[in-house]
Amino acid sequence: MEHLKRVGPKAGGLKYDLLTALNVTGLHGTPTEQTSLMRLSALITARYNWRIEEVSIGHAELARLWGVNDRTVKREMKRLMAMGVLLCIRPGVRGRVGAYRLNYARIYALSRPLWACVGSDFEGRMIEVSGERTVVTVNFQPSETPKPRLVSDQNTGTWGAVRR
Repeated sequence: MEHLKRVGPKAGGLKYDLLTALNVTGLHGTPTEQTSLMRLSALITARYNWRIEEVSIGHAELARLWGVNDRTVKREMKRLMAMGVLLCIRPGVRGRVGAYRLNYARIYALSRPLWACVGSDFEGRMIEVSGERTVVTVNFQPSETPKPRLVSDQNTGTWGAVRR
């Protein structure tokens, strides 16, 4: 998959499409998936740093954002990482907060069956961004190999001069 930076021109559309894919996946999922992906969507909207493509936030601050306790935050982060939509790039240890990154390929794979539910324009954009373009191979070789023509040994005339 081609990795696109989500900064600069057209970045807003890419971010909205990613959030739409997450939300639609959650809405069509189980109640647990709905809750998890809604919380992830809130985390992305509030704290995701698109320039360095990571989020660094402590469990206490995340618990305030989600309106839950620390234990729920730990369980939810493990669930998001198990789903594959969130990758831990630097674990939090000894008072340092962890850093996480979105796994775009997994988000696209999870949401792929639901792109048409949003609309054909969304589906087209997501196919382009996710790198799922259909490649059509065209064989320009004739199906039958032509038989070589016998060339006479006549080296006369204009054609004979060209051949010589």
